[in-house]
Amino acid sequence: MSNKRIMSEEDIRAAVASLAKAILAGLPAPKDDWALVGIHRRGVPLAQRLARALEELGAPALPVGSLDITFYRDDMAETALHPVVHETELPFDIAGKTLLLVDDVLFTGRTIRSALDELMDFGRPARIALAVLVDRGHRELPIQADFAGRTVPTRRDERVDVHLSELDGEDAVWLSAKTA
Repeated sequence: MSNKRIMSEEDIRAAVASLAKAILAGLPAPKDDWALVGIHRRGVPLAQRLARALEELGAPALPVGSLDITFYRDDMAETALHPVVHETELPFDIAGKTLLLVDDVLFTGRTIRSALDELMDFGRPARIALAVLVDRGHRELPIQADFAGRTVPTRRDERVDVHLSELDGEDAVWLSAKTA
């Protein structure tokens, strides 16, 4: 299988706008108790885009934090000896807040479980809702997105790669065969 573009720049822009509308309709007010937390890497720029989209729809400016789950993963023994670690930045108290946890792709649910574990080390939010750009199925844990930009049926032997201009120089989502 060669790489197949399944979302274009315009598709991603529309998905973020749709996520923002669904979040405003699906989460209870007051919005001033909300904050977004993006999971490194591509969840961070998506959280920033989502915060802007929510503000364009009338929500107040919402704080955005970032979460690095490297040391919370359950597959640390299988990863490289020198993992790339990013900084966790939560420039707000999460206690009592409604957090929108943002990631690019929801697959097995293990990344989200790691993120939830780390968030609990910072306090007890009132609620955590999950927003993802792409939900590709194949859960191994009982975790589901509250808000998904697009659901893409995939096989386990495929990969979904999100490219964002902030990190990759383009906005696109690609479907390809997994490499060994």
